[in-house]
Amino acid sequence: MEFITVEAQYAPYVALIRLNRPKELNALNLQLMGELRDALKALDADDTVRTIVLTGNERAFAAGADIKQMAGKTAIDMLTVDQFSTWDQIKKTKKPLIAAVSGFALGGGCELSMTCDMIVASETAQFGQPEIKIGVMPGAGGTQRLTRAIGKARAMEMVLTGKFISAEEAERFGLVNKVVPVEVYLEEAVKLASTIAQMSPIASQLAKEAVNRSYETHLDEGLHFERKNFYLLFASEDQTEGMNAFVEKRAPEFKGK
Repeated sequence: MEFITVEAQYAPYVALIRLNRPKELNALNLQLMGELRDALKALDADDTVRTIVLTGNERAFAAGADIKQMAGKTAIDMLTVDQFSTWDQIKKTKKPLIAAVSGFALGGGCELSMTCDMIVASETAQFGQPEIKIGVMPGAGGTQRLTRAIGKARAMEMVLTGKFISAEEAERFGLVNKVVPVEVYLEEAVKLASTIAQMSPIASQLAKEAVNRSYETHLDEGLHFERKNFYLLFASEDQTEGMNAFVEKRAPEFKGK
């Protein structure tokens, strides 16, 4: 891996991925996104990992896509490269994925943070979709996930003007879970990941799948999907352990089986 680093046991059951192109403010080129896709696929298959934290550095989570890599491309070039197929694979990550964001999360960086399941932001974080300023528009989910997160009017303003919003605004609008001082933003994201990692990993994955389905379907179908996953968990050892532990007034020991 050249443009990311991976620590599979950064904390018990918690993996940490760092975007690592500091001179380019972690701009998302094709190689970085391919490395990220492969790392997430490997961590998804690692039984010692239950949650994943994705971060950059204090100055930038990711300041956008690598424009130099796209500037000379034609429409046919973009169709042929199909760079967003990598994003589709990242979206399929089964384990809970938390973005720890400090500094710039712009363009593709904002879109990548929204691909995660939760966002912990430092007070210095700034979110934006400024693609309109260079003659294009968001292409990795910015018009869709941002609208679902903060509503049509605010998303429309950000997308059509390129306006940035602060961490405080992002929390108020519902885009991020928590805003903390820059000194502890990663620590807080790992703390959240560690809390989730104490739960049944099977239940966490099926619950994540059900929540995500709520954005993709109507209510009746979503309720049916939720119920199916609920029933499915009664085939797991974790369900037996969790309910027995509750009855016996002790802490459960989940094994992911």
